[in-house]
Amino acid sequence: MLKRITVFVFLLVAGLSQAQEGTVSPYSFYGIGTLKFKGTAENRAMGGISVYSDSIHLSIQNPAGVAGLRLVNYTAGISHKYETIKTAEESQKASTTSIDYLALGIPLGKFGASFGLIPFTSVGYNLRTEDAGIETTYTGSGGLNKAFFTLAYQVTPELSVGVDANYNFGNIQNNAERREDDIQYGTSEFNKSDLLGFNFNIGAIYKKKISETLTLSSSLTYTPETDLTSENTRTISSFLVLPSGSTTPIDERDIDVEDTNFTFPSQFTIGLGLGKEKNWFVGGEYSAVKTSNLTNRSFDIDFVTFTDASKFRLGGFYIPNYNAIGNYWNRVVYRAGVRFEETGININGEGINEFGISFGLGLPVGRLFSNINVGFEVGRRGTTDFGLVQENFFNTFISLSLNDRWFEKRYYD
Repeated sequence: MLKRITVFVFLLVAGLSQAQEGTVSPYSFYGIGTLKFKGTAENRAMGGISVYSDSIHLSIQNPAGVAGLRLVNYTAGISHKYETIKTAEESQKASTTSIDYLALGIPLGKFGASFGLIPFTSVGYNLRTEDAGIETTYTGSGGLNKAFFTLAYQVTPELSVGVDANYNFGNIQNNAERREDDIQYGTSEFNKSDLLGFNFNIGAIYKKKISETLTLSSSLTYTPETDLTSENTRTISSFLVLPSGSTTPIDERDIDVEDTNFTFPSQFTIGLGLGKEKNWFVGGEYSAVKTSNLTNRSFDIDFVTFTDASKFRLGGFYIPNYNAIGNYWNRVVYRAGVRFEETGININGEGINEFGISFGLGLPVGRLFSNINVGFEVGRRGTTDFGLVQENFFNTFISLSLNDRWFEKRYYD
């Protein structure tokens, strides 16, 4: 068992350098970047709902779901995003690929534990503006990662509770480069923020049989507001523009910038669902996010404000016959969902919202209920009205959910 844990930790650490997601969204400039979905591919294919949990899949969204594990679960997910970014005048296409999560769940009787790594936010943009002969290029990269440890407890056969502790770390880099027509010199401003801090989530799941075949499920999760430390640096420089378009640095100066406490917003989620065990399930969730307390790291933007946000998610699954012997496709899990989310970003008085429709398959493989999960999502963020940017995206995501039995008694003749 110790050897298996050691191997998993090695793979987890090896993934740290790749954990931050690449993105091309111009909205990743604000706050600490665009939020990644915190959950598995199985949840994501159902519109992102977390109200459903079972004994063979690891729950990352609601820590209470870990108490229901009956097998050791290794899970990892990756995704590819293809999107069209457009304004009222023009459009561009781009794509990114990223690791979504690496995690391990361990059943411990009435307890359950898990740990892993999640890329939590991402920053990545390259924008250019032109005004009166002045060209300004804005670039950004980086993001915030989350290393977590979860502990859950099965209070009764119907009620489970859990808590996860998260260590958040990462850095965000922004650069603004300015050039002017017929002038050989330009200027640039480079800002870097190293972010770190702790936060935690608490959750509960309650399941109640309301008939011989139907089970009613409900869930609650709460993330308290937390302050993260932002260690800020700024460099101002000038450069010479060569005839080829490349640049040569002339002068570079470090500017003192105060370190700040960055407010991480609180979030409350409530979910309700109904299903027939190992056959079908449908559920919905509502989240309230206190993003009005969100701030930029070391600078203010006059035309941008943050408001409280809401998220609405609806989804479910269907299994024709989980115990079918001769027909593989009858054992496949068919998932679908829809979501509408407010980002909390308000630009020039216009809120930036996101909408997505998802569907996917859970494909059984091997022994002990292991599976490969494949999903797709089509959606949109933002609008082309009021001079803003609209992103139309198509996500493809895949995960491995592998189960094992560690604490099995062995008998010898």
